[in-house]
Amino acid sequence: MNSPILQLLVLAGIAVFLILRLKNVLGTREGYEKPPAPPTSAPRSDRRDFEVIEGGPDRDIVDHVPEGSETAKALAQMKKAEPSFGVADFLSGARGAYEMILMAFERGKIDEIEPFLSQDVYDSFAEVVAAREAQGLTIEAEFVGVRETKLVEATYEEDTGHAEITVRFTGELTQVVKDAEGQVVEGSATQVKRQRDVWTFARRMGSDDPNWQLVATGE
Repeated sequence: MNSPILQLLVLAGIAVFLILRLKNVLGTREGYEKPPAPPTSAPRSDRRDFEVIEGGPDRDIVDHVPEGSETAKALAQMKKAEPSFGVADFLSGARGAYEMILMAFERGKIDEIEPFLSQDVYDSFAEVVAAREAQGLTIEAEFVGVRETKLVEATYEEDTGHAEITVRFTGELTQVVKDAEGQVVEGSATQVKRQRDVWTFARRMGSDDPNWQLVATGE
């Protein structure tokens, strides 16, 4: 056998050996294989979830009150009348207002919070503060924190834009009551007192004044 034919046979054998090795390592691929197409018979799960979110309830409302309740409907009307209004934002502001108003009342400095009180509430607070002063009593109080801020009820008058939101607070503070001689008659500077209040705030939606007023208090 001449040399060129022998060389050709050797090269062919090497080629067959390499093809078999490649098939064992990479598997068999026939021609150009397109990547599998996504299924078209059913919508993708992420799109389905997106549609539920888009068309679902307003989480800013139903995270705080039952869906479909009269309070939820009132809050939805408030947001419609004033798109910048948010329930979570309101509750955050109400929490800060609770501390500010409560501490001003405890310390007898209600003139500082007069703009945030209705006339009836201001008069009621002023009467209590005047009675304390007449007895020579003073209160030293320190705010510890708020354990609970719960939206209880909301109402809205579409004709007037008048909105009211009632919130239950559970606050913690230290309170010491002293007489005219400076003697402690009640409370402790180290003992934390828990206090529950139900306050109602009111405002006309869409007005230029962004402040809510405290219009009623209870327990």
